[in-house]
Amino acid sequence: MNSIRVPVSVCSVVSELYSNGAGSHATLEALFEAVGCPGSPPNAAHHLKWKTWLIRTANDPTVDALSIIGQLLSEFMDLPPDQDSELYDNWQTQRDRIVKVFEESGFRYFRGGRILPIGDVIYVPAESNSLVNTEPPFPANIDALLGVLVRGLPRAMHPLTHRRKGSVALKFDSEYDIQDLLHSLLRPWVVDIRPEEYTPSYAGSSTRMDFLLPQHEVVIETKLVRSKDHGRKIGDEFIIDIEHYCRHPNCKHLWCVIYDPNHLIPNPGGLKSDLDGTRSLPDGSVTVNVVIVST
Repeated sequence: MNSIRVPVSVCSVVSELYSNGAGSHATLEALFEAVGCPGSPPNAAHHLKWKTWLIRTANDPTVDALSIIGQLLSEFMDLPPDQDSELYDNWQTQRDRIVKVFEESGFRYFRGGRILPIGDVIYVPAESNSLVNTEPPFPANIDALLGVLVRGLPRAMHPLTHRRKGSVALKFDSEYDIQDLLHSLLRPWVVDIRPEEYTPSYAGSSTRMDFLLPQHEVVIETKLVRSKDHGRKIGDEFIIDIEHYCRHPNCKHLWCVIYDPNHLIPNPGGLKSDLDGTRSLPDGSVTVNVVIVST
């Protein structure tokens, strides 16, 4: 994939951003997975976990480590706090340190998460007005696309909840808010998106899907965890939903997207383990993929 060696010093300074309380384990695991860090999250304490994962990424010849690190850094590097904010000076100090470590290691950071060896030329198409062509590659399949969009929901929310001075900040405190954001992210990629289609009746009732992507035989169901009690019961809700989805002729793959910003699910790993996999009934089957997203 990429033969350029990323020094441990670069991994260390990048990991410091995530080691100093910049998010829970679940939030940061989702971020690292979304940008393509290989393998499962290391079983380590918070202050070692992210450095260990980055060093593993840097030593994996099958991934583009510079691209992954650039994606991890882009939000921090490109979105400074307001200059009047007390956070600005600390942000500038941290950013300068990252830039210095990169340059000492022979790299340079460019806006948009592009990291290149010093002296490399960035090709810019003649018709482009941007300094760097940062268009991401088209995902290989629908699962790859959904993996990026779903796990990246907190990053997509950030510029909408932290808007410029004078602009109204958006809130994501209902399931409809989450659905609308995911719908807007999907629209440039998927032509046929059918919201709120009903499933066949089961046990005397039917349920309404959030999104059906008929071309891909995919259904997306989103839920917002509202309370601790809801966090304990949300698995039961999905079990009932899955019985309905098995009977829909265009549902072969079900993505259960759970937004749990306050970490109210008592055992997220157990919930995912219980629901993930293929469920079969006499009149249909569906493969379930559970993604729990936190902030």
